[in-house]
Amino acid sequence: MASDTKQATQEQTAQTTMAERTSRRIVIPGGSGHVGELLAEHFHARGDKVTVLSRNPHQQPKRPWTVLPWDPAKDGDWIDALDGADACIHLSGRSVNTRATAKQRDEIYHSRIDTTSRLGAVMRRLRHAPPVWLNASTATIYRHSLDRAQDEFSGEEGGHEAGVPKSWAFSVKVGLDWEAALFEHAMPRTRRVALRTSLVMSPQPGSIFAVLSRLVRFGLGGTNGKGTQRVSWMHAEDYVRAVEMLLEDERWDGVVNLSAPEAPTNRDFMRTLRKAWGVRFGPPAPEWAIQIGTFLLRTEPELVLKSRWVYPGRLEREGFPFRYADWQSTATDLVRQMRATTEKRQG
Repeated sequence: MASDTKQATQEQTAQTTMAERTSRRIVIPGGSGHVGELLAEHFHARGDKVTVLSRNPHQQPKRPWTVLPWDPAKDGDWIDALDGADACIHLSGRSVNTRATAKQRDEIYHSRIDTTSRLGAVMRRLRHAPPVWLNASTATIYRHSLDRAQDEFSGEEGGHEAGVPKSWAFSVKVGLDWEAALFEHAMPRTRRVALRTSLVMSPQPGSIFAVLSRLVRFGLGGTNGKGTQRVSWMHAEDYVRAVEMLLEDERWDGVVNLSAPEAPTNRDFMRTLRKAWGVRFGPPAPEWAIQIGTFLLRTEPELVLKSRWVYPGRLEREGFPFRYADWQSTATDLVRQMRATTEKRQG
């Protein structure tokens, strides 16, 4: 009861603070993807002036917020948008859901590190740089962990584990260099936070939850590999609320794990998702089948075989009130939302 009262008080305080806030200018470089859309929609709905920077603005659906063309290598209107903005949330990066050829790795790496370095160089010369800069990072920066959770205090970087493919070290290097680019230079006027984000689960089309749900509903949602690897995730609602808090609270800087407290094994994760959809069985996919399947789909087996056991140590220490702390309630909620959307379209 005491914890429920504490959570209710924290949420009431947050709602009161939101009501008292004035409109902000928020710039989201690389904000045309799934997570960027979630944030842009949230901040626009609360009355903030949102500007998304996109490499291909004319290919994006029409949105109620501003979308500006962005070529990080060139000066443009995007720099004026940053000057005087209240916050920058940088999310750009080529999708990792691809076969990691030399060319693709080069694009994955430079689309993150170079753009982060460029943003830092631009903001250091602005007359009115944003006072807070949140920058995407990755939860895969931690090692393949089967023995314990990895938090911000005692978590171990990956890339050197025995018995795992050497190719997995690349994603860790990307994460480390990404964060190094963010914190490389002194920026006394700008507070910086690296978002080590796990899988963000939402009912939106194209989201990871929608993709997994499609597999389950087609009878393919079984255990992947040994099934002992951990799956870290975060409900989209909690993700947006956590980002809101990181923007508002000036005590936050450095690295922050954005993940739910519970990280089930892959076996339990998929079983719970099947149950939420009312699907009794999904054939298991042994590792050799995953190797073949991911090759044919032009993606990497690491995405499903690496154990990402991430724990939100800093969020827990500060008493962040998760609304969805366990996978079962999250899967149930998101399935309900997807079904409601489908019924609405059909009705």
